[in-house]
Amino acid sequence: MTYDRLVCANCAAPVSEGRCPVCRASRERLQHQQGGMFAQLSPVTLVALLIVLIAVGLLLHQTV
Repeated sequence: MTYDRLVCANCAAPVSEGRCPVCRASRERLQHQQGGMFAQLSPVTLVALLIVLIAVGLLLHQTV
């Protein structure tokens, strides 16, 4: 889940703005949860990597 559309129950502002301590804590927690090896890649890039991986696997399978 992304925090750019979440609204804080404490101050009624978007969590992404971090206006109050509750917003900032929620934003920080969500940023840590979203961190990962492929978190910064777009879905199109992930699909392209998957296609390349399949192609390499097929080429290796043919040479064996």
